[in-house]
Parts: sequence; C-alpha cells; structure tokens
Amino acid sequence: MVTPGWADAPARTAARRRGVVLERAILEAVLDQLSTVGWNGLTMEGVAAGAQTGKAAVYRRWPSKEDLVADALRAGLPEFDATPDEGGVREDLLALCMRARDAMFSRPGFALRSVIHECDTAQVERFHGVIFEGVVEPTMRMLREVVERGIERGEVRPEAANGYVFDAIPAMMMYRSKMCGCEWQDREVEEMIDKLMVPLLRPHSS
Repeated sequence: MVTPGWADAPARTAARRRGVVLERAILEAVLDQLSTVGWNGLTMEGVAAGAQTGKAAVYRRWPSKEDLVADALRAGLPEFDATPDEGGVREDLLALCMRARDAMFSRPGFALRSVIHECDTAQVERFHGVIFEGVVEPTMRMLREVVERGIERGEVRPEAANGYVFDAIPAMMMYRSKMCGCEWQDREVEEMIDKLMVPLLRPHSS
C-alpha cells in the first residue's frame, strides 16, 4: 500500500472542507471581491473561485448575489459594543471617530461602500436593514451616549442632543471621504472634532 505524500494534503484538506469552514471561506471571498472589483464586478463564479470551491456549493447556500452579499456584510462588519469613555466629550468623540475611521477603511468597510455607491435604488433597499443594524444604529447610539454624558458633565449644552448634531459626524466623514478623497488621517479626525464638533456642542456661555 502506498502512503499518500505531502503533495496530496491540500487536495484532502479541500475535500474535507465543508459546513461552517466552507461558508466562512465563501463569505471571505465575497468581501475580497467587493473590495477589489466592487458590486458590479462581483460574480458567483468569481466568489466560488476565490473560495476554492464549486459554483454549486455557493448557489446551494445562497440563491442570489444579493443574499450572499447581505450575509457577507453581516458577518464581516465590525461589532460596535462599548461606547468610549475617556473622561471628556472631546476625547470620547475622538476615540469614537477613530474607531469609525478604522471600520470605514477596513475590508468590510470598502465592501459596504461599494454596495452603497454602485447598487441601484431597489438593490440598496435590499441592504437597508444590514446597513442600519450594522452601522447606522450602533453609531447613532454611541454618539448619543457620548453627548448625553457630556451634558451630565456640563461640557455640552442640553439642546445639542438632537438628530442634526448626531448626523454631523457620519455625514462629514462620508462626504469628505467620497467627494474630497479624504483618508481621515489622525490629524484630520482631530481637526474635525476641534473645529466642528466641540464648538457645536459647547455651552453658549463657554
């Protein structure tokens, strides 16, 4: 009996790969495709090739490109858990914006932006829940907590806790990233906090 050599190991490993391990490889391949060729260039065949599996294995789990991308985004987007508490509203906002910047320029962040920018209106609606639950809601929740904590400390005027203020940071970061090519270096994040958010939040008597 001939013992299989080391060269046979990759084939045996690939043959055994199934279940959660295979699904993870497929979802990783989706993020890779979105980050490189974008939504319009992503194909089920390309994802299968990236995951080193057959196209049938992809279609068996996800009947459409939209279903596949939605699950990949859910799995890949970073979790926003604890709100920063650095002892002051400026420091809290800075920590939160740095975290948002890192997420925006991560591979899942690039993938999400390709979906938002390239999909038509009907397709974007398909991902609305994923975007809201994975990005918008947790970001707004943490911004609200930071501002409300600042109000309790006397650093923020009470009327600043409103939707327009909460929209300011995400809107600014998305606008300057898309329209101005801003990569949000640390200095740029600090300038946004010091020149926009701190004056916007500061009590009138300060």
